[in-house]
Amino acid sequence: MKRYIVAIVMLLALALPARVEAQYNRNYIYWMGQQKMVNNNYHEAIEILNVLLRYDARDFDAYFLRGIAKYNLDDLLGADSDFSRAVELNPVFTGAFYYRAITRSRLGNYDDALSDFRQAIELRPDLPDPYYSRGVTRLLNQQFEAAIADFDLFIRFEKRHVAAYINRGISYLNLKDTTRAYENFELAIRTNREEPEAYNRRGALLMAQERFEEAVDDFDRAIACDSSYLPAFFNRALVNDQLDRPMLSISDLDHVIKLDSMSTIGYFNRALIRFDIGDYNRALEDFNIVAQLSPDNVLVYYNRALLHTRLGNITAAINDYSRAIELYPDFANAYLNRSLLRRSQRDLRGAESDERTAHRKIAEHRSRLNESSSGSIFADTTERFDKLLSLESKLVERNFERIASRTTAEANDLALIPMFRFTLIAQDSSKVDRRLHRFNTQRVRDFHDKINNPLLRLDCRQCNISPDSLIVIDREIESKLHAEVSPNWITLFERGISQALIKQYTSSVNTLGEAIQLNPSNPFLYLNRATTRAEMIDFISSMDDSYHSVSFDSDPAKRLHNHSKRTYSYDEAIEDINKAIKLYPEFAEAYYNRANLLAISGDLPAAYDDYTRAIELDPELGEAYYNRGLVQIFMKDTRKGCMDLSKAGELGIAAAYDLLKEFHIAEH
Repeated sequence: MKRYIVAIVMLLALALPARVEAQYNRNYIYWMGQQKMVNNNYHEAIEILNVLLRYDARDFDAYFLRGIAKYNLDDLLGADSDFSRAVELNPVFTGAFYYRAITRSRLGNYDDALSDFRQAIELRPDLPDPYYSRGVTRLLNQQFEAAIADFDLFIRFEKRHVAAYINRGISYLNLKDTTRAYENFELAIRTNREEPEAYNRRGALLMAQERFEEAVDDFDRAIACDSSYLPAFFNRALVNDQLDRPMLSISDLDHVIKLDSMSTIGYFNRALIRFDIGDYNRALEDFNIVAQLSPDNVLVYYNRALLHTRLGNITAAINDYSRAIELYPDFANAYLNRSLLRRSQRDLRGAESDERTAHRKIAEHRSRLNESSSGSIFADTTERFDKLLSLESKLVERNFERIASRTTAEANDLALIPMFRFTLIAQDSSKVDRRLHRFNTQRVRDFHDKINNPLLRLDCRQCNISPDSLIVIDREIESKLHAEVSPNWITLFERGISQALIKQYTSSVNTLGEAIQLNPSNPFLYLNRATTRAEMIDFISSMDDSYHSVSFDSDPAKRLHNHSKRTYSYDEAIEDINKAIKLYPEFAEAYYNRANLLAISGDLPAAYDDYTRAIELDPELGEAYYNRGLVQIFMKDTRKGCMDLSKAGELGIAAAYDLLKEFHIAEH
C-alpha cells in the first residue's frame, strides 16, 4: 500500500508546475504533505494541506492529495467532496476522476462511479487500473458481462494480477458458466501458487459440483498457504460433512470459531453436526451460544426444539417451537412439530389447533407460490431446516430497523429508529408524550378523524397493548367486517393493522390489499402495507449461497467494500412507498420510511437523500435526524453524523445523547 502511495506522490511531484509565491513556499508545504502521506500520517497530512488551501483555494493538486488522505481515513464523503473540487478546478484531472469513482463505488453509488470511470478511461485509455476497478464495480452492480469485458482489458496490461482472474471467474460463475469460471480460478493459481483465495474459489466450485475429494485438496492447499484463512476451514468443514467425516468437520469448525469467536454460523453448524452424531450436550451448548448471539433467528429455536425433543425435555421443546412461531407465525413446520408434542402431553385441543393452523399455512403458501415468488420457505414442509449453512448465509437477525455493525472497534449493532405506520398505542397517563397527537398535516389529521379510532397513532414505536388485548381487538374488527353488507375500506384498514400487530403478516398484506382496491388513491394504505411487507421479509431465510463476495486488491485505491451490497429485497415495500409519495408528495414520514429501507438495502447515499427530504418537509422529525446521523456515520462522515444526532437529541430522541457519549463528543 505504501509503495503505491509513494508512486502516486512521486508522479504528482514530477507533474506539478513550479509556482513562485511571495508569501509562502508552496512546493515545500506540498512536499511536507506528501511525506506525511508516505508515512501514513494522514491526519497530519490533512492539516498541512489545509494550510496550503488557505493560501490558495484553487490548488486542485492539494484537494486531490487531501482527498486521498481522507479516503485512507475512511472519510468517504469528505474524499468525494475533495475529488469533486479537484475535478471542478481541473476538468481533465484523470486521477481525481479515478479516485472519485473508487470512492463512490465504496459508497454504493455505482452509477456515478461508472460515469467517473468512463471519464478517467477516456482521458487516459492507456492506464490499466481503471479497467480493473470498473470491473469490480460492475461485478458488485451485477453487470457481469460488462465486468468480464473490463477484466479482459485489464489482463491485457497486467497478466500477473491474481485478483483479476478470480473476479473474472466469479463473474462467469454468476453467469452460470462454470467451465470458464474454473479456467479463471486455474489461471489465478498458476499465476500465484501461494494465493489461498484462488484455491478456495476453485474448491468452492468443485464442492458445488459434488467433486468433494478434489475440493478437499484445494481447501488443504489454501490452508497450507495461510493457516489463518478462515473461509477454507469453513468450506472444508462443509465438505467433510458431505463425506461423512464429522470429527474432521468439527475440527475445522473449531478453527473457524478460534479465528472468529463471534461466528454464529460456525457455532450453528457445529451444533448441527454434534446433534447428528449424538453429542447432544455439546450441541445444546452451541445452540445456546447461537441463541445469545442471534436471539431473533427462527432456525436456532426450531433446531434446538428438535434437540430438546431428542433429550426428552418436551416442555423446553414446546417453548422453542412457540418462540419460532412467535418470530414467524407462518412457520408451518413448527406448528406441525408442536402439535405432535402437545398430543404426547395429552393437550389434544392445542394439538388439533396447531395441526389445523399448519395445514392452513401450507395451503396459503402453495396458493401464493402460484401468484408470487415472495412467499416464505418456512411454510413449505418439504424444506429441510437442519442442514449446514454456507459461509455466505446470514444467521444474524435482520430486523428491518437494523443495519450492520458499527464503525467502532467494538462493532456493536446500531439500530435505526423503525418506520412510521398507523398503529394502535394506548395513552400512558403517567407520562407526557410529545408524540401523542402527532398528526402534522391537515391531510393526516383528516384521515385520522375519518378512521375515528382513539387508539390510532402515526408512530414508529412498538405497540404498548398486550397481546391478549390485541387478539380481542382483531376479533372484534373481524366480527365487524362480517356484519357489514359490503366491504368497507376503513374496516379493512383497521383489520390490516390489528393483523400486523399480532404478526399475521401475510393476512395483513392481503387485507390491506383489499382496502387499497376499494380506495386506491389513499397514500396511507400503501404506507401500512409497505411496513407490513418489510416486517414479513425480515423473517425470510437467507440460506441461499452467494457468489458476490469479491476479492480486492490490497491497494487502498482498489479495496472496495462489499458490506453495503443488498442482501434482502424490499422492492415491493419500496414500490408501495413510492405510490404513497406519488399520491402525497408532502408526506414526510413516507420519505423517512423509504430511507430506512434503502439504508438496510445498502444504498446509503439514496437513504441520506430521503432522510434529508423528510427533514425539509418536517424540521421537527427528530427520528429522521437520528437515522441520517447513523447513515452518515456508516459512510464514515462521523462529524456530520454526530451533528445530526445532536439535533435529534434536541428534538427529544434521548438515545441520541447515549450514542454521542460513545463517540466521546456528547457536549461538543
